[in-house]
Amino acid sequence: MHLAYPAVLSALLFCTGLYGVLARRNAILVLMSVELMLNAVNLNLVAFDVWLSRTAEETLHSGQALTLFTIAIAAAEIGIGLAIVLAVHRNRGTSDIDKLRDTAEGHGTADPDSDATATPTAAEKAEATA
Repeated sequence: MHLAYPAVLSALLFCTGLYGVLARRNAILVLMSVELMLNAVNLNLVAFDVWLSRTAEETLHSGQALTLFTIAIAAAEIGIGLAIVLAVHRNRGTSDIDKLRDTAEGHGTADPDSDATATPTAAEKAEATA
């Protein structure tokens, strides 16, 4: 098989994953798109390893070894990512990325367009106690 076929397939998979990361709003679909991008990289690593092993006299199979490391890292990433998404969904009630706010901001509502009162600042607290 020629090297162009897996390279084109890998490019299509990577572009599909990139579109999924940029266009999706659901955190689980974003994680799935990242996995698709990693699988495209794995396909490239194996394809180039096979292509280089045909031309080289030594067969180290370094592309396949890197693919195993990438699979291990992807498994850890998806485990930690799903744990974070489940914790956020449990606390906020949604996994929509646009509706989530940074937890360090201290906003009480998850909807940025609501007219609810914000958390009082230190100056407002000082005025209220005076």
